[in-house]
Amino acid sequence: MYIKTISVKNFRLLQDSTLQLDQDKKQDLSLLIGKNNSGKTSFIVLFDKFLRPEHYKFNFNDFPISLRNDILNTGTEIDLSHCSIQMVLEIIYSEEDNLENLSEFILDLNPDEHIVKLLFKCDINRSKLESDLSKIEDEKYKRKHIEKSLTDYLETKIYTFSKDDDLSEDKNNQMIEKSISDVRKVINFQVIHAKRNVSSSEHQGSGKTALSELTTNYFNKENLFSQDAFGSINDTIFKMDEELNKQYEVHFKDYFTNVRQFVDEGTGQLNVISDLESKQILSNYSKVVYGSSDTYLPETLNGLGHLNILFLLLQIEIKKRFFEQEKKDINLLFIEEPEAHTHPQMQYVFAKKIKDILKTIQNLQGFITTHSAHIVSQCEFEDIRYFKLDKSNVIIKNFYKELEVKYTSEPEYFQFLKQYLTLYSSELFFAEKIIFIEGVSEKLLLPYFIKKYDQSRDSESDYIPLTSQNISFIEAGANARVFCHFLNFLDIKTLIFTDLDGCKIGISDTKKKYWGGCSTEEAINTTNVTIKYYLNAPELPKIEERETKTNELKLFDDWFKNIKENSVASITPNIKISYQVKENEYHARSFEDAFLSVNLNTINSNKKDINGLKNKSEIKTERTDFFDLTKAILKSDGKSDFASSILYLALTKDVEWNIPKYIVDGLKWISE
Repeated sequence: MYIKTISVKNFRLLQDSTLQLDQDKKQDLSLLIGKNNSGKTSFIVLFDKFLRPEHYKFNFNDFPISLRNDILNTGTEIDLSHCSIQMVLEIIYSEEDNLENLSEFILDLNPDEHIVKLLFKCDINRSKLESDLSKIEDEKYKRKHIEKSLTDYLETKIYTFSKDDDLSEDKNNQMIEKSISDVRKVINFQVIHAKRNVSSSEHQGSGKTALSELTTNYFNKENLFSQDAFGSINDTIFKMDEELNKQYEVHFKDYFTNVRQFVDEGTGQLNVISDLESKQILSNYSKVVYGSSDTYLPETLNGLGHLNILFLLLQIEIKKRFFEQEKKDINLLFIEEPEAHTHPQMQYVFAKKIKDILKTIQNLQGFITTHSAHIVSQCEFEDIRYFKLDKSNVIIKNFYKELEVKYTSEPEYFQFLKQYLTLYSSELFFAEKIIFIEGVSEKLLLPYFIKKYDQSRDSESDYIPLTSQNISFIEAGANARVFCHFLNFLDIKTLIFTDLDGCKIGISDTKKKYWGGCSTEEAINTTNVTIKYYLNAPELPKIEERETKTNELKLFDDWFKNIKENSVASITPNIKISYQVKENEYHARSFEDAFLSVNLNTINSNKKDINGLKNKSEIKTERTDFFDLTKAILKSDGKSDFASSILYLALTKDVEWNIPKYIVDGLKWISE
């Protein structure tokens, strides 16, 4: 028995959102991820409000903005029936399940149907609200009353139904009302919120810290659930009572001698006895420490990251005891942002171990919300549910299944993507923007270029510096095309810096034709697969077929002419391909000759301090053949040394370098 589908309507940004769980694996763990303010916390809070109504109440701000104006106009002719917060749970069961509790909700007796549908609904008691509003004369105060006091007019009800049509207004009489106590016989809901009272500083008062207090709670719950398990502790306490009674008798002897002179003991002799309780001892006289037996250190001297993980694991253990003792059919556990206050290594450890811990809880369906790339990288991608804000509604995507369909014709790309995201770049899930870079030179120099670009726009009051934006930088080499469907899936604005890589037909010593690198002016083709993929290159005839497939050749030639003119649009508007463009009468082929062409004088002035170069005498300020010059002076393995020297001169000697135009254009686009 397990929950297969969770559907939400009209709760904050979750206006029409559905979370599908994997039917094959019964989805024991779901990883809920997404950018900030994408509805993950609201998803948990909704369960709090429906399943723990005695502690959490709905209010005006829980309704989406699109409905608030209608609610504020209560008393007019506007119908409020659509102003209803709803959550539907679809529960799948099998013939092997114990249906003692679930049978209360089963309406369809068809032996082929094994599904129960529960509707949790929060409606406005319109008549009661209108009655109270009629006593308020000022319209402005009526609206204020609704905003502040709507909670008093909200009614939560639970129904079981068999068909989706039953949810419509004309058929909702088919639904059977149930109570929260009925639901709790089936579902045990527990949650560990992100706001955990963990601090590495010492507190005043009792001196008790969060971990020690939680240890007390754990003991008290265990003592409540299992007296036998703590029998030895209680036996020790009883012996302490006996010893203390003997001491009390001696210490209070004189006192009671005086008392007897004033008090009639007809009702019995007055005594002081020991009445120790295990929970009192643990609460007031026990604490968590660490270290060896002779060098204890207090809990507060442990790192905050360690404290948070220890606190979290103890909370999970307490929830586990609830699940085990109450023996419900479905155990729901929500853990919100376990990475809070923890460093990356602790996040890795938590992600690796948490699934093993949760597997020890029977009938569990766990949900973890996170912004941690480290946690995501250690989890199975099949478990990911991606929360994406689309205008005013959150769409919950099944990352693995939906994306796998997109890569149907490119399975090797999908395989690469899964491994790459796991090993290197899970942070892409949380990025607002992404910049792909192709080579080591760009990797080293791009941060400098970005800082310089930001400085050039300092005077613009509405400009948000790129260094202040949530941008992920990925070095993907020639594999940027692999990410296309993934980037579209997440709908992330992406800039790809790459090289034009022009080429022409060459003839080898064996008279065989091949595509060889050349200047952009001579080029009739590009070897860059990223450009061809994203800028939708037509098929290029093989070299030996160029004379027979003239129509196809013309299509490609026209396309490449437009590529040189930088006038071809990307196949997806959210992804820009930025490559070398004509600048100062020169059209570069790569980053290196583009950089050389706009910085020749500065390079010439500092060439003795620039590594990665050879034939430095070739560098002359009058040269304009930058493609040939780059080949002549740049060592075959010198790109890294060259870029490092350029950066070193900028940072230590304040050498000012010009940024190639195609990089400036790309940074301008991604900044918007």
